[in-house]
Formats: sequence, C-alpha cells, structure tokens
Amino acid sequence: MDPLEKPSIMRKPTAPPAKDTPTGHGPPGGWSGIEGGAEKKAVLLDAAGTLIDVARPVGETYAEIASQFGSKADEAAVSRAFRRAWSTMPPLAFPDREASDLEAAEYDWWRELVERTFGQVGGVADLDACFERLFDHYADPGAWRVFPEVEETLRMLRKRDIALAVVSNFDSRLPPLLEALGLAPFFQAIVHSSTAGAAKPARKIFDLALALVGVEAAQALHVGDSPTADLQGAHAAGIDALLIRRDNLALHQQALHRQPRHRQTPHRHEIISNLLMISGVLDARSPKGSG
Repeated sequence: MDPLEKPSIMRKPTAPPAKDTPTGHGPPGGWSGIEGGAEKKAVLLDAAGTLIDVARPVGETYAEIASQFGSKADEAAVSRAFRRAWSTMPPLAFPDREASDLEAAEYDWWRELVERTFGQVGGVADLDACFERLFDHYADPGAWRVFPEVEETLRMLRKRDIALAVVSNFDSRLPPLLEALGLAPFFQAIVHSSTAGAAKPARKIFDLALALVGVEAAQALHVGDSPTADLQGAHAAGIDALLIRRDNLALHQQALHRQPRHRQTPHRHEIISNLLMISGVLDARSPKGSG
C-alpha cells in the first residue's frame, strides 16, 4: 500500500517462462489512448483490486471468523461496519517508526481496524484472538485470487521490455503473498506503503517506484482501481494513469459522461475493463503508434 524508503523486493528483471505474446488485446472502439507525452518504458500496478483480490468477500470472512468468538453479526452488517471503519483509518504508513518496529505498527493498525469494525456490531468476546485469526488468514495465499488476465498481461509487458513495479497501500505481507501467487518474479520492485512511510495518493510512493525502475514520470503508466489513490495520485506525480473497472466498463463510462467535468473525474479513455487493454495504450504511445 504506499511509499517505501527501501524496496521490499527489488530484483533485476527475470524472464518468466516463455509463452506466446497475446494478440488482439487492443482498446475498445473509440479508444484514443492517453494523448501526447513520452513513450512508456514502465508500468506501475496497484495490487489489491488490480492484480489480486480477496477470494471471498471481506464481510463474509470477518463474520464467519468472528462468529467463533461470540459475534452474532451477519455478513451484511459486518461488511457495512468494515467500510465505515476503513473510511476512518489513517494511512497505512509509518514514517516515524524504525524498520525494526514496522511489523508491530502494521499489527496495531489492523487490530484497530478490526476493533472499530466489530465495535459497531456488538463486539466479540475475545478481540485479540479474533484479530489474530483474521490477520493470519489474510497472510495466507489461499485467501487471495489472481485476476484471470494478470499473468498474460505481465508476460506481454515483459516481452515488450517494459519495466514493472507494484505500488500498493499494503503491508509487509504483500511481497511473500505475491511470491506465493507466482507474480513476484515479473516485478523489478514491490513498493508498499508500510515500509515506504507514505501511502497513495502521496507523491512519495510513486517517486520511489520510478527511482527503482529507473524511469522519469513521463515514461511511466500507472494502473489501479481507486480514482483517488491511483488516478489522482499518479497524475499529481506527473504520471499518466488508467483506472480499471472490471464490473461494467460501459456503465462507468456513461455515468462519467453525464457528470460535470471535475479535475478528479477520469476522462472516458482513462478507464479500462481488464489489464490486457494496457497493450493498446502502449501501442498508442510507441513510435509506430504515433506515426
């Protein structure tokens, strides 16, 4: 989840097992690409909601585990409480903590979120035990799934010699999760907010990722699922960005088209429905595509 003083994982590009380069994954009809600017040499990607997602809804998991500790709240109530609690939490970043103290800081942050969540729905008999079960659950790769097109997209980008980095508001569980899910070898850097000392939309995390992959802001493209953290954050750092909306691209485009134009509202051509569409953006920015 956000900036990093030192990269959690910094590796030289390692070639994943060869597969055929995907074809026919250009942008939808009417796509114009992100106009102007430099050819892209790096792609930065958000993690949760972009590369990976929880295997089961958070409310379902929280309610099921909490029921073992006396909670009577159902999934819907817990889900609402979680969203409210999440909106009140400070950034998952600890700029004033020593590296040796980061794991404790992360633990305390998530415990506070769990306490705020269940405090709205009657509580649990043993909060510490419930929290430890939840924390360990989300450290398990089995609690996550990789979106279907992710591996093909990453192979395609690496075949094009595009540098890749993860830029995520997450904690120190992220690098081992991505390793276990088979994604870590694709990336030169995995930058998360806990060790970075700042969280998206702060510019610092983007600047760190750019430094780790060795490109200027104009040479990078960022992709994520949050209009604020990803789209606005990247734009503020001088980086072009795409907002991914897998649920209903056409619906999102129509809604945005009806809205008054605001600085934080993404242009229609900045929304994609799957990561394979990144290829069309890069083609629009390549010397061939610009000719």
